[in-house]
Amino acid sequence: MDTDGTHETRPSHTGQIPRPATPPKPSHAPTAGPTLGDWLRVPRSSDGPGVWTYGHVPRGAEAPEVTPTRQLVSGALISLLAGLLLWSLLWNGYLGGFWLWPMYMFTPDSWAHSGSYKTVWVAGIWYAIVLAILAVVFGRLGRWPELGRLVIGHLGRFLGKAGGPAAVGPVPAVPVAGGDDDPARWPQLRGAGLGDVADRLEGEAGGGRMNDVDYARIRRAWDSVRVDPSRMRAFADSVRDKGAGACVHPSGDRDLPVRAARHDLLARQVLLGTVEDGVRNPYARRGTSLALDPDVLGTSLLAVGPSGTGKTQRLVRPVVESLALQALAGQAAVVAVGAAGAQLGPDAAYDVVVRVGDPGSVYDLDLYGGATDPDEAATLLAEAFVGDVPGIDVRRAATALAQLLGPFRTAYGRFPAVPELRELLDQVPAAFDALRRELAADGAAHHAMLRELDARTRQHGAHGDPGPALADRVALLDRPAFAGFFDTTGQGRPFSLRALEHPIRVRVDLPERGHADASRMLARLLLAQFNAAAAARADRSLFAFLAFDDASHTLTPETVRGVQRLRSAHAGVLLTLRTLDDVPEALRTPLLGAVGCRMAFSGVTTWDGRRFAEAWGTEWVETRDVTHRTVFADQPLTRAIHAFRKLVTGKAVTTDAVTVRQVERERWSASDLAHAVPPGHAVLSLTSVKGERAAPLLVRLAGTS
Repeated sequence: MDTDGTHETRPSHTGQIPRPATPPKPSHAPTAGPTLGDWLRVPRSSDGPGVWTYGHVPRGAEAPEVTPTRQLVSGALISLLAGLLLWSLLWNGYLGGFWLWPMYMFTPDSWAHSGSYKTVWVAGIWYAIVLAILAVVFGRLGRWPELGRLVIGHLGRFLGKAGGPAAVGPVPAVPVAGGDDDPARWPQLRGAGLGDVADRLEGEAGGGRMNDVDYARIRRAWDSVRVDPSRMRAFADSVRDKGAGACVHPSGDRDLPVRAARHDLLARQVLLGTVEDGVRNPYARRGTSLALDPDVLGTSLLAVGPSGTGKTQRLVRPVVESLALQALAGQAAVVAVGAAGAQLGPDAAYDVVVRVGDPGSVYDLDLYGGATDPDEAATLLAEAFVGDVPGIDVRRAATALAQLLGPFRTAYGRFPAVPELRELLDQVPAAFDALRRELAADGAAHHAMLRELDARTRQHGAHGDPGPALADRVALLDRPAFAGFFDTTGQGRPFSLRALEHPIRVRVDLPERGHADASRMLARLLLAQFNAAAAARADRSLFAFLAFDDASHTLTPETVRGVQRLRSAHAGVLLTLRTLDDVPEALRTPLLGAVGCRMAFSGVTTWDGRRFAEAWGTEWVETRDVTHRTVFADQPLTRAIHAFRKLVTGKAVTTDAVTVRQVERERWSASDLAHAVPPGHAVLSLTSVKGERAAPLLVRLAGTS
């Protein structure tokens, strides 16, 4: 059990870091779980998106027909009595001796006349065959096997050994320890002729010096070797030299300081909760564990729920933690954005921690997202600065910014810092004249940039000029609290989202309390930069992910369109909201359509529930309508019987008319989402990047008692 009270069942490991003279205080309790080899040998199967594949046993699509226990017992008893009656009639000769003819036909006459013991054996065998036939026939009529399974099930529950859901189809075979297909023996390396390398890794795992992150990282490195065989020698030398520490992450970390959720790095999954075993969920998913992986996160996820429902602890942190582990395995790059103080994991779990507004922050934030083209940088800034301002054309704002960024970069070889950009937007004469003189010093070479400045001068103050609005927004960042941040002179250590091509773990802390407007503007900037950087990556082998602990007032029309395009760029985002009212009215429907995974926590309002109900659509369900009709008798005797029955029961004699029909109903209504979701639960629908869908499921989130 970890220090935060959550259980962890990952492979046990030791010896990741050389022991110092005085061992430090452990960050969590010793892990009690399967060994790495046992963990690897557990079969993994999936029958839909979001299924926790570790040891999963598929269920049937429909619930098996269950006969009431009373009917089973009475039927079995009646069939048993009928079978005994038939046997008694046969044995006592009331039905004749026809059933003994086969025995006489196959018994030699010499045996019958000699009184040999063989005749007794033949008779006994024949009686047993007849009894077996009777048992099979009457057992099938009385459903004895079904009654036996019911009794065994009740006995198992009584002994505390209740079984899981009934399996359908073949159960995946478990690899034999030490066999040719044992994943702990690295058969893929042995097949490539690297037997000594496989022996080294097998010894590391057997000695407890390899953990699940090491296995996933080395397997990822081997996959890259298969793509580019020229790396094979370097890979083999690294493993021979360092063993389980080969191909380590640039940070040198081989695990996170602490884990708050259960992970399966072999399937790249994080356990989110358990699907409720109720009629609201499809039978095949009832009681199964639900997990998230890059296959579904690649379609992006929107989660809505009021404060205190566990969005951070039960969703954002487990997802970010899973992708941080995958980053250590060389499979992903993750950026987590939240308010300062949000519980998104310790600083040691990240490679870069940007604390905007904190003088002690080691890293800075690149305001221009690593862009070198003035037009691209202007587009990103305009989206962040005025993308949420009604009545302002973002394209005109981008043009106004480009008219300043281009000349400034041409003159000074860099983009302007925040105070310099504010002065240019306010048309401060000293700043403008200095920039003009710098451009004019090179003669006609910068004539085009001088024209850009002249155009900005003419447009300043005109009707519809976005300059004043841009200046007001830049002023939010030109505060003493942000002094030293957003540096463009090369003196700081700015983080740029262009680093998504590397397996990096980043956390950005925004000053939500003291500078709410600036924090929202920076969140919009990060989302716009992420959309651009993820799509512009030359190498998309890493899964890039951006998680917002609070995406309120962050979305704009262009960023919503960018989110929809992320699935083709092997990237995704996680957006959490307290309510859909934090999104402009015109963007609520497009936002629900842009994401592939939607999650409604308990306590959402009926207004938000209506949006989710519309997004999840309807389904055909079978309904039964029972109509009671009073029976009117014509005969005097029948009327007397009916009158007596009514006197005794107090009810008139009726007949039931049952009408079965198919009707179209909402999967989850707005009222159900607002009032029928218990605390600690959520309704979640999933879509994979391949187009597979999982209907809305009522899930009991992990950590809920």
